[in-house]
Amino acid sequence: MMKSKNSPFKFVVIITLVVVALIVALVVINNNNSESNVGKTFDKQPSIEGQPTLGDPDAPVTVVEFGDFKCPSCKAWGENVFPQLVSDYVNTGKVKFSFINVLFHGEESKLASLAAESVYKQNPDAYWEFHKALFKAQPSANHDSSWVTTKKILEVASGVSGIDTDKLKSALESNSEMDEVNRDTEMVTDFEVQLTPTIMVNGTMIEDPFDYDAIKKAIENALEEN
Repeated sequence: MMKSKNSPFKFVVIITLVVVALIVALVVINNNNSESNVGKTFDKQPSIEGQPTLGDPDAPVTVVEFGDFKCPSCKAWGENVFPQLVSDYVNTGKVKFSFINVLFHGEESKLASLAAESVYKQNPDAYWEFHKALFKAQPSANHDSSWVTTKKILEVASGVSGIDTDKLKSALESNSEMDEVNRDTEMVTDFEVQLTPTIMVNGTMIEDPFDYDAIKKAIENALEEN
């Protein structure tokens, strides 16, 4: 009789323990996700050798943006997230930042990338101002409209000090920096980039590029490892 009366109680206790264990497991999983919030970690990080790079070249952490000048989300990231990253980490010497071209929008993406690479080769000091100005020239509406033209690029370049527009025009006509653009495309393939912008902190790809807290956590984790 005693055994029969205690059995339901024992069953309830066991079920309760199982439920508690599941809850604890879920909490641990959620905490791990909130700590990382990354998509994938690679054994290596994108090479920034020969790439336009902002910040102290000896900074311990590297942040790379895979971006496309035709991409509206890249423009939004550059306006809303990038300035905070520069203020918090680049200007403080903790992070160096580099941009790698992605050609997801075809010929216009290629032309914009060739222009950026040509400006960088001609005058590295003028690159970031041109980079910002070219994104600013992207239309706020009608994103699919054709706006990246040689004429528009030269117009943008003419407003940036330190750029010889005649040399830039010749470079575009001869595709002189195509090897650099192709090198970027190889990295896009190597790191399985599927969307723009894609942000990587050292070898870690951030799941949501607009989640600045996730970017900060990845940077802080990388700093602790150095």
